[in-house]
Amino acid sequence: MTLTPKPDLTILLAAPRGFCAGVDRAILIVERALEKWGAPVYVRHEIVHNRVVVEALEARGAIFVAELDEVPTDRPVIFSAHGVPKAVPAEARRRDMIYVDATCPLVSKVHNEAENHFAAGRHIVLIGHAGHPEVVGTMGQLPADATSLVETEADVARLAPSDPERLAYVTQTTLSVDDTAAIANALRARFPAIVGPRKDDICYATTNRQAAVKAIAARVDAMLVVGAPNSSNSKRLVEVAKVAGCTRAFLIQRADEIDWGKLGPLGCLGLSAGASAPETLVREVIDAARTRFSVTVEEIVVTREDVHFNLPRLLAG
Repeated sequence: MTLTPKPDLTILLAAPRGFCAGVDRAILIVERALEKWGAPVYVRHEIVHNRVVVEALEARGAIFVAELDEVPTDRPVIFSAHGVPKAVPAEARRRDMIYVDATCPLVSKVHNEAENHFAAGRHIVLIGHAGHPEVVGTMGQLPADATSLVETEADVARLAPSDPERLAYVTQTTLSVDDTAAIANALRARFPAIVGPRKDDICYATTNRQAAVKAIAARVDAMLVVGAPNSSNSKRLVEVAKVAGCTRAFLIQRADEIDWGKLGPLGCLGLSAGASAPETLVREVIDAARTRFSVTVEEIVVTREDVHFNLPRLLAG
């Protein structure tokens, strides 16, 4: 019997993709905590937005909870990479708990900016997505009336600050670079005295992954982004791909979620991964493609990353 040859498929693999330094650090914090204190170690919220990562840590003895009151006071607790309101570590101290803060240092930078602006008497405008853990954490650094959240340029038009001359803005770290720039421009146009970050709040990993997707989007028939549906930076990669010329762009968690028919006729497929998606899931997609196609993989590198963040002193060494 003559086998029908598989059709050819070129996969353009975006680089950088996948884990960033903040995610690497957060996962290592949980692993080191398990080594130091043994199981169970509790983690408030998903340490990063990826079920594969969470389930792997659960298998080693991590227990993920929604709130601090679910944690026994005699066991350590870790706060997720997205950051937490100030009330959370304050409650942990009140309960005399051992806690480790795995907040990404680039998120902590935004927290510090917001606090400094507040201390200088400015009202803070936060560009971000309502309900996202990072936004909840950033707003929770200050009194409830100290921050206004804007998600769109239309929100900027509706702002009514008590003193337009005493404003500052900060942003969530995982937003679309282009969308955020448009909102920041709208803020500056409406409030010329507003003070912005000295350096962009959107993190290097988000910026680089979006740039890599832009570099391949117009060249491919379809794009797959590996990431969780609650991962802000992963969802932004899909949006960026569509704006950059690939209308058939989809977010998937695992290879078994790929609807090959929905991808349409394929000669060239783009592939990337959000900052909390492990590389094993990217390789899983490539392997799935090889069952249907004769695959050639070409990595498109827009920059190299060498960022590293130190562990908290409690776990260093």
